[in-house]
Amino acid sequence: MSTAPTQLPVIVAGGGIGGLAAALSLVRQGFQVTVLEQAPEIGEIGAGIQIGPNGFHAFDALGVGDKARGRAVYTDFMVMHDALDEYQVGKIPTDEKFRQRFGNPYAVIHRADVHLSLLEAAQETGQVQFHTSTRVVRIEQDNRSVTVWDQNGKAFQGCALIGADGVKSVVREQFVGDPARVTGHVVYRAVVEKKDFPEDLQWNAAAIWVGPNCHLVHYPLRGGEQYNVVVTFHSREQEEWGVKDGSKEEVQSYFQGICPKARQLIDLPKTWKRWATADREPIGQWTYGRVTLLGDAAHPTTQYMAQGACMAMEDAVTLGEALRVHSNDWPKALDMYQRARVARTARIVLSSREMGRIYHAKGVERLVRNDLWRGRSPERFYDAMAWLYGWNVGNCLDAAQHN
Repeated sequence: MSTAPTQLPVIVAGGGIGGLAAALSLVRQGFQVTVLEQAPEIGEIGAGIQIGPNGFHAFDALGVGDKARGRAVYTDFMVMHDALDEYQVGKIPTDEKFRQRFGNPYAVIHRADVHLSLLEAAQETGQVQFHTSTRVVRIEQDNRSVTVWDQNGKAFQGCALIGADGVKSVVREQFVGDPARVTGHVVYRAVVEKKDFPEDLQWNAAAIWVGPNCHLVHYPLRGGEQYNVVVTFHSREQEEWGVKDGSKEEVQSYFQGICPKARQLIDLPKTWKRWATADREPIGQWTYGRVTLLGDAAHPTTQYMAQGACMAMEDAVTLGEALRVHSNDWPKALDMYQRARVARTARIVLSSREMGRIYHAKGVERLVRNDLWRGRSPERFYDAMAWLYGWNVGNCLDAAQHN
């Protein structure tokens, strides 16, 4: 006998940062949640990520602010240098004035620590059930429920389905079916112990070195005991979207001509993970009946705005708020959630593409880039960032009133 729709759980496809944030947001609205994760265990790969004030507002709304804050490293500034000649292109303080302006700090944190904070909180609720080694292969719905089948033919029934199954989303493939846009940009990520990291680069900052068709990023993690190192370059090969182990020889072959200070970074890691990156064209519809998309499944983006995890958590909070406003009426709530999120997340996707072009400028474009922010005060930087960092639970539904 099937369960009455009012008692059905919400099914969340994907147990990553977006899926766990969605689960927490849904539990806060009184739902039980079933998380389907295709990996054999709930976990997270990757290295460091940056969390802006908007991300901390999302942490707070999800009830994990204290957990996340305890695992983050709070930077003193963000800084960009030209990788060819060490010229400082721009420096943005992330001090007390920054916190006062946006109501929360800027921080860097290991991706696994964000995931762990969300996972612990989800487990503590007692309302989230996890199924690992479970890959969604088929979805059907009527006007009261959604049924999902996994690779073994097992069926899961829920009152709604949240597709938080990442950049290669099965849920998106069934409902949208659009192609990925492979960028040709390759990202290598690694974590280096402090004792092995150059002293002249041990800054308490999110730092980027920008060069022709490449850039390098570094910042501290885990109380400054480790450093995150990320290098990006335009590949000579025809790339396919995916992750694999990288080689030091490949990295070094792409960074000829950059200054010795920045070049130190590519000689450090003993092992690298290699990401061939992609995004998708922004779409105006990602809700279909009682099925919706969230995070990278809805709006996969390149990494240049450092907002992927923050956008997924914003999505989760906004979904919960839309359900609250509409007293858990799914069709109305999902429509509002989509209208609240489409333009903002599309702006991130498009801005990230443009930021990648700015970072990787060469020739005269490089000279323009290096002149962009000359003499700009912290307050003017903050004004330019207000659209991004000014998001919070109080204004998360505002865009839905205007479209």
